[in-house]
Amino acid sequence: MTSFDPGPAGLLDELRWRGMFHAASEGLEARLATGRPIAGYNGFDPSGSSLHIGHLVPIFGLIHLQRHGGRPVPLVGGGTGMIGDPSGRASERNLLDRETLAANVVSIRAQLEHFLDFDGPTGAVMVNNLDWLEPMTVIDFLRDVGKHFTVPYMLAKDSVQVRLDRGLSFTEFSYMLLQAADYAHLHRTMGVELQMGGADQWGNITAGLELIRRTSGGRGDGHQPAYALAYPLLLSSSGTKFGKSEGGDSVWLDPARTSPFAFYQHWLNTDDRDVGVYLRWFTTLAPDEIEALDAEVTARPGARAAQRALALDVTARTHGMDVARQVADDSAALFAPEPIRDPALLARLFASVGGFSIPGSAVGEPVAAVLADAGVFPSRGEARRMIRNGGVTINGEPIRDPAAPMPAPIEGTWWEVRIGRRRRELGCLAGRVG
Repeated sequence: MTSFDPGPAGLLDELRWRGMFHAASEGLEARLATGRPIAGYNGFDPSGSSLHIGHLVPIFGLIHLQRHGGRPVPLVGGGTGMIGDPSGRASERNLLDRETLAANVVSIRAQLEHFLDFDGPTGAVMVNNLDWLEPMTVIDFLRDVGKHFTVPYMLAKDSVQVRLDRGLSFTEFSYMLLQAADYAHLHRTMGVELQMGGADQWGNITAGLELIRRTSGGRGDGHQPAYALAYPLLLSSSGTKFGKSEGGDSVWLDPARTSPFAFYQHWLNTDDRDVGVYLRWFTTLAPDEIEALDAEVTARPGARAAQRALALDVTARTHGMDVARQVADDSAALFAPEPIRDPALLARLFASVGGFSIPGSAVGEPVAAVLADAGVFPSRGEARRMIRNGGVTINGEPIRDPAAPMPAPIEGTWWEVRIGRRRRELGCLAGRVG
């Protein structure tokens, strides 16, 4: 069984095992081997009111740092968010006003509290770079930061190179210097020695190291005052960027933007080729547990035990265990062969996956016409054909006659329609929901 040193020295070993290690700067391994706690930060862009699952990569980096005795320092870019980071982008970000950014920062802090412990000796400390960037004058910036970097040094960074041909404003060009100023400020005022980020942030992170080396009065004995750690860029097995739904939409941590049911389903639908990677990156399950689930995927892929473990764990961490268990049970019920007659369950499922509505005047009308008019079938002819072939069940009762009256709704509100073996539609009486 694989085990990791619970102290700082074991951090890199665990990240390597989980596949979350891309690169580290010189001296980090030796610094962690001293056993002294280390504070490390990762930046989060507050351009939206919610984080999405793409942010889980840096979040879990901070989780592992804290699990190994370090202090996580999540930084929200209230200042740099007003400028924009060119890394990995084809166009400049929209610049947000101060009030919007402030509200986003509050929302992000609340979400991070689901993942990081903000109490105790290694409690996370959230910072906002607007607090030190806003008071900085242009003269301060040029004198204390800008003079330490040459233009060729900045032009050589990948985050700049990929945008030069398509256009890069001076505002975004200056971003790496502001990020370097962030690291130098945290190093000076809070003793932060480590910056963490994705591989596409390596140029910006090392710019921070350069500024700290030039301004910290190095000892001259090869000692490194600060360090960098990067995670690989995570792609799905199909080569698409991790963090999007099948439809290309972001999967949000905010339950008002992505319902807990949809959040759970996203992870449950993980491809067999990806589930082992995601278990390593997005859970803190022990290696022997993950390896047992890997074996389950190989031996019984249809059981989807690994996907269910992943979905439950990530949903519980994001929305709480009670919610996670509820949506797991609801998901199982939705795809089970048994009819659903529980009105409370039907209400939850309708809120999660949607459905059709039927006016009260349609109750008792021919069932084929009612279902077609509600959009369950593309036409009345198709509805009649499916019903005659025995492919329709409503509220657990088979429907054989297209002209039969539409059954009364369960508890005066709900219909459960099964079409064939795989399709289930939920209906409600118009005006009863929403």
